[in-house]
Amino acid sequence: MREFSGEGSGHDWWHIYRVHKLSVYIAKKENADLFPVEMASLMHELDDWKFNAEGSDKTGHWLQQCQLGNNDIKKIKQIISKVSFKGAGEKSTGLTLEEMVVQDADRLDAMGAIGIARAFAYGGFKNREIYNPDIQPVLHKNFSEYKKSQSHTINHFYEKLLLLSGRMNTATAESLAAKRHQFIEKFLKEFFNEWNFNEKDNSV
Repeated sequence: MREFSGEGSGHDWWHIYRVHKLSVYIAKKENADLFPVEMASLMHELDDWKFNAEGSDKTGHWLQQCQLGNNDIKKIKQIISKVSFKGAGEKSTGLTLEEMVVQDADRLDAMGAIGIARAFAYGGFKNREIYNPDIQPVLHKNFSEYKKSQSHTINHFYEKLLLLSGRMNTATAESLAAKRHQFIEKFLKEFFNEWNFNEKDNSV
C-alpha cells in the first residue's frame, strides 16, 4: 500500500483493491485457482509499463522475500504479464483461466463510472487535453503504437474503453461488463450534447 501512496493517475491502491475484489469474485464463480489470482491481482501494478523502466521486476523481488517457490512466482508473474491492454490490434489468446480472471477484473475497473473517472485522472496526470475534435481516434495495430499514443482523453474511450466489453474472457465478467459499457455510452452521448451546445436546441 505504501508503494502507491499519493498516486494520482488512477492506478492507486484503491484500484488494486477493486481489482482484487473483482478477481476473487470472478475466480470463485469460474472455479479458478484462487491463490495465484489473489497474488497477481494485488501485485499487478508494481511493474506497470506506464510507470516503470523496461525490465522492472519489483514483483519478483517482493515474492522472493515472501519465500514463495519458483513455480508459484513464475505463475503469478505470468498472470500479471497478461493483464494490460495492448492496443485494439492485440487480442489475448491461449490464456489460462487464472490469466483470464485477473485480466477481466482489471478491464472491468476501466469501465463504468469508475473507469470514466480513472480515464480523466490519467489524462490529467499526463497533461492531455480532455477532448480535441481535430484529432480522431486510432485503433492501434500493436502494443508499440499503443504505448506511443499521446491523444486526448475522449479518444481513449474509443481506442480502449468501448472495446473492453467485447473482450471479456469469462461469462461472469461479460455479465458485469454489459452495464458498465452502457454507462460509458450514456456518458459520451451527454458529453457530446454539451460539447455541441446549440442555443436553438436548448431553449427554455
